[in-house]
Amino acid sequence: MVWKLILKEIQHYLNKMRRLLVLCILIFSSQLIVGQNIPFDKNNFTDKERLKSALKNIQEGDAFYFSNIYSKALEKFSEANTFNPKNADLNAKIGDCYLRTGEYKKAQLSLEKAYQLNPEMDGYFLYLLGKTYHINNNFKSAIEFYKKAKSKGSNLNSSAIETAGKKIEECEFGKELVASSVKVVITNVGNLINSADHEYVPVITADESEMFFTSRRKNTTGGKRDYLIDDYYEDIYYSKKENETWSEAVNISSPINSEFHDATVGLSIDGQKLFIYRDNAKGDGNILVTERTGNSWSEPEELPNPINSKHQETSACFSYTGKTIYFVSDRPGGYGGKDIYKSDLDEKGKWGNAQNLGATINTPFDEDAIFLHADGKTLYFSSKGHQTMGGYDIFKSVFEKNKWSTPINLGYPINSADDDVCFVLSANGKYGYYTSEKVEGQGKKDIYKLTFEVKDDKPRLTLLKGIVYDSKSKELLSAQIEIFDNTENKLVSTYHSNSVTGKYIVSLPAGHDYGISVRKEGYLFYSQNINIPDTAAFQEIKKDIGLDKIEAGKKVVLMNIFYDYNKSSLRTSSFNELDKVVELLNKNPKMKVELGAHSDSRGSDGYNLKLSQDRAQSCVDYLTSKGIDKVRLNAKGYGESKPIILETEINNLKTEDEKEKAHQQNRRTEFKILEH
Repeated sequence: MVWKLILKEIQHYLNKMRRLLVLCILIFSSQLIVGQNIPFDKNNFTDKERLKSALKNIQEGDAFYFSNIYSKALEKFSEANTFNPKNADLNAKIGDCYLRTGEYKKAQLSLEKAYQLNPEMDGYFLYLLGKTYHINNNFKSAIEFYKKAKSKGSNLNSSAIETAGKKIEECEFGKELVASSVKVVITNVGNLINSADHEYVPVITADESEMFFTSRRKNTTGGKRDYLIDDYYEDIYYSKKENETWSEAVNISSPINSEFHDATVGLSIDGQKLFIYRDNAKGDGNILVTERTGNSWSEPEELPNPINSKHQETSACFSYTGKTIYFVSDRPGGYGGKDIYKSDLDEKGKWGNAQNLGATINTPFDEDAIFLHADGKTLYFSSKGHQTMGGYDIFKSVFEKNKWSTPINLGYPINSADDDVCFVLSANGKYGYYTSEKVEGQGKKDIYKLTFEVKDDKPRLTLLKGIVYDSKSKELLSAQIEIFDNTENKLVSTYHSNSVTGKYIVSLPAGHDYGISVRKEGYLFYSQNINIPDTAAFQEIKKDIGLDKIEAGKKVVLMNIFYDYNKSSLRTSSFNELDKVVELLNKNPKMKVELGAHSDSRGSDGYNLKLSQDRAQSCVDYLTSKGIDKVRLNAKGYGESKPIILETEINNLKTEDEKEKAHQQNRRTEFKILEH
């Protein structure tokens, strides 16, 4: 009886183990099925109608996919995927579509699923999976899959596989940059500028008061889509800073925006000239320029040859003088891909031959998105050819001793494993703006602000800004502002104040003695001298300039009249200033004037009086040498009798430097209207 009971227990135990084994086999089999790639084959499905519909969606999706219309392809592929989510090829294509439309996280998940379903999938999809890891700074996994892609090869996109080696190098360099990140705060500029769509190519005035940028939105002018890029046509938008906050961006409208692509390219430092990109009737991408008068913009005009060509020009910027244009072109004869060129304006107002910036700047790959800082010598650009951590990285090169320095990568986190382009920098060097596509962004490409915590190489320039107005009525004026280099005795640049706002912005790089003249028809010109040592740090000077209408009794202090030490002979650097007096007298033939010279209080009264009289006479002699009748001119030496700053005030100043500047103000030459 006992043995029967024991045998019964053993039989019960064996039956239990058999059931458990069967259960384990079923579980293991189900796991195998989960990891299996299921083709869209009629033998795998019982619902033939749904299979037929799924195959139709795949066929239509492929048509969009191979036409680069990825958003439409994604719609069709996703419908097919709801029927059969376990097809590797379909998941891989969905991942590619997500990658192309900026949905990086979804792209990674779809490509990972495709790899789980079929580890032997085409090398192109292995490459794309590596790219999703690369974009997210998972360099180890990225390298692993780039290597798998190289080993596997591709029947779909062999050219992509050929770049896998370079991508591996980018990942290795990315590790180095991340390990030695730069001190910078990066912030999204917010939803008043950025949207769920693409925003890119920010351009700013030198004082960071205005921004223009490009976006592809549903409310684009004409409301049409460009199916070649599977998105809306580009338009240009505008925002201005109010109380340190950017205003809500507005479409800048016609004549700048059209029904087709209109994109920001570059901006003059004062915001009065805007470069835009537009496709012409031939389909060539060219650069156009539009100028602001008050609140209105002129009809954009194509830049002439040799800047525009039958090839594609994509980016451009002015030098601070406005006399040199730097631009990007894929024209033949360069170093490969897109190269950076420059063209100089000659004395006749024509742009000279295009000059390639050379192998220091340009590479066999693409260079693009250029910006020349207001200091006139620091070039920022994006490149795929210099050592990058992925896609386009932003680089800096400085023109010194007649050559460009080796470009420096701006580092991580400014640069990322994806495209980082269109960097611009405020004149003071504290704040930058650029375009990046980050996972945490407002939408797709967004505009970001960079705040530099430590900046050793601060720009050496003076930013002179303010308004020009009628000194009596306070009416805001559009006036011409000329900048002369007194040392080299040449015109450096010409600006105009805005007729509605009166605003002007002028950049004065360090290391020059500048003469500044502000002129408007019917008014006396304004004169200023600013001498900036080569070692001078950045400074911003706000100077509102009131102009006097031409009438008897009005006078101008000629700040750019210079004499040899303790002598009355004029230096050649004075001639530009006196030539303006000649021009004014020629335009007003009935005008009679006095040229008055003043000295400081140092020296005897008699000596100062004679020296000032001789100096005033030197000015009159120059004017008569230029054809002005001497009966219209009166030379008057005042000595130290009419100081601007009294001797007692000078003595109370704390430093010798302050005292010398006060004496310098008293030493002056004035132009006064006697009759008009």
